Amino acid sequence: MVDGTNAATPARWEQLATQVLDGRPLTFDEGLSVLACADLELPALLAATYRVRHRVWGNAVQLYFLKNAKSGLCGEDCGYCSQSKVSSAPIEKYRMNDEATLLASARAAAETGARTFCIVTAGRGPTDRELDHVVQVVEKIKRTLPLNICCCLGLLEPAQAERLAAAGVDRVNHNLNTSRRFYPEICTTHTFDDRLATLQAVRSAGMELCSGGIVGMGEADADVVDLALALRELKVESIPVNFLHAIDGTPLQGVDRLNPRYCLKVLCLFRLANPNSEIRIAGGRELHLGWLQPQGLYAANSLFVSDYLTTKGQSPEDDYRMIKDLGFVVAAPGPETAAAIRAQRAAAESAAATGPAADASCSVPCGPAGA
Repeated sequence: MVDGTNAATPARWEQLATQVLDGRPLTFDEGLSVLACADLELPALLAATYRVRHRVWGNAVQLYFLKNAKSGLCGEDCGYCSQSKVSSAPIEKYRMNDEATLLASARAAAETGARTFCIVTAGRGPTDRELDHVVQVVEKIKRTLPLNICCCLGLLEPAQAERLAAAGVDRVNHNLNTSRRFYPEICTTHTFDDRLATLQAVRSAGMELCSGGIVGMGEADADVVDLALALRELKVESIPVNFLHAIDGTPLQGVDRLNPRYCLKVLCLFRLANPNSEIRIAGGRELHLGWLQPQGLYAANSLFVSDYLTTKGQSPEDDYRMIKDLGFVVAAPGPETAAAIRAQRAAAESAAATGPAADASCSVPCGPAGA
């Protein structure tokens, strides 16, 4: 991690944001300079990045609710994961949740104001029986609840991706996790190219991509920039940015390379590199951002609400309060991508020209059921 002694002047961040807003992609060297930003200039970097966030996403915050539908029992060796075969972490282990449990979790997601419900399973990839089960559950959720559905089921074959798309899955999460160069340091049972193949299968099936990474595993700044630019190349719609929560019993236990200021710079990097993508502050946000957590939303526009896979998050009530204190709002059910939101706003503006229309901000007061 660099110390920022050669960082650009504060005015440079405004210029960089303007260039991004004008459509010029962030370069690799500019990405490195964001991570090297001197702490003294961090407020200026956040202010410039907020301009980019606001142009596309306004002050809306999209909430995700995650359900770990199958825990542990995974044969892969991902070094960061408490569910892997190389982990001795004392986590709960269970087979696939039944339909009633998953439907109850989906209802809880809707009640907390989440726009998207994420079904996650541990393992290399779904069995035929597991895929049948997920498809059946997704079809019922889509018929009864105003939720977007994201599935994270491991490596997928093209035919499996097509079945998920036909069931109504909106997007599939499959994180690249880190750069191609660093990937062999964290996993050997599958490759970076295996992950790319799954993302390509998802895209070919017509679903949106949700793919991000984990920062703080021992990678270099160049690896973080490489990841941000690789996701841009793939035109990923949703990017979860995780900060390593080093769980005891995993190969990365005890690793602690992050501070809150660097985490904010990482979020700024991903926003400036991917201005039209949803940037989500994901696992480890409470642990590593600490009291600076609210400032992360000047770059990001999405949060996981409540818990993660095998670790606890802060309460939904604390998330609502944080969002409200910023003057932001929770996004109501509706489209997730920047393009779809722009189309919705355009339709509302067109309707407003001929008569009264509802606000097109797609937002509701913070809290469940508008509380």
